[in-house]
Amino acid sequence: MCGRYSLAIPKEQIEQRLSIQINQALKPSYNIAPTHQAYVMTAEQPLRLQPMYWGLIPHWSKQAKLTGKHINARKEGIQTKPSFRLSVRYRRCLVPADSFYEWRTEGQVKIPYRIHNTDLSMMVMAGIWDEWTDGQSSIRTFSIITTPPNEEMQSIHTRMPLFLETANQQSAWLSSTDLNEVLGMMNVLENNRLSMYRISTELNKPQNNYAELQKAVPEPPTLFS
Repeated sequence: MCGRYSLAIPKEQIEQRLSIQINQALKPSYNIAPTHQAYVMTAEQPLRLQPMYWGLIPHWSKQAKLTGKHINARKEGIQTKPSFRLSVRYRRCLVPADSFYEWRTEGQVKIPYRIHNTDLSMMVMAGIWDEWTDGQSSIRTFSIITTPPNEEMQSIHTRMPLFLETANQQSAWLSSTDLNEVLGMMNVLENNRLSMYRISTELNKPQNNYAELQKAVPEPPTLFS
């Protein structure tokens, strides 16, 4: 899965990666957690970033309660699942990030790891979104699509985000009207593209949001080290 991620890079890097111009000030987020607001790009407004809440609320839900239930959408069968089947056809988005986080369990402790592109370039994750409204107010929410892991991720988790690495992929993800084309883009990231390192358990608290969260923490010595 993808349960936390970050976007805390200069907006110029985002502009270059997504071929857009950002006129608003962007707040750096080192610990984006479910129900938090984060930036996405949609086909509806392809030249700007807009904030949405993380954790998709289907438009047909009885109430707009941010529970973080649908933070991820598995690629397998996404086209038939009631919560996702319309969004994957008509409401797809790009989710920019500079890294995401996963955990290893050691005894009773969950140890977080920061995962980023080996070349430190910005990540573009594939997402879907929806809008809930009662006629007077509305809320927009999104979910990040996940795939099985590549070799790097197998050591830490059984799922990982779906990445769109090229401008052509990103454009097609937003604009394609062919569901088969969309489903055909849901491929596992090639091996040797990601690096990871251990970080502080302070990341485990969703309210923590500061640059020191991304500092490396030494691995404990092993029996043979």
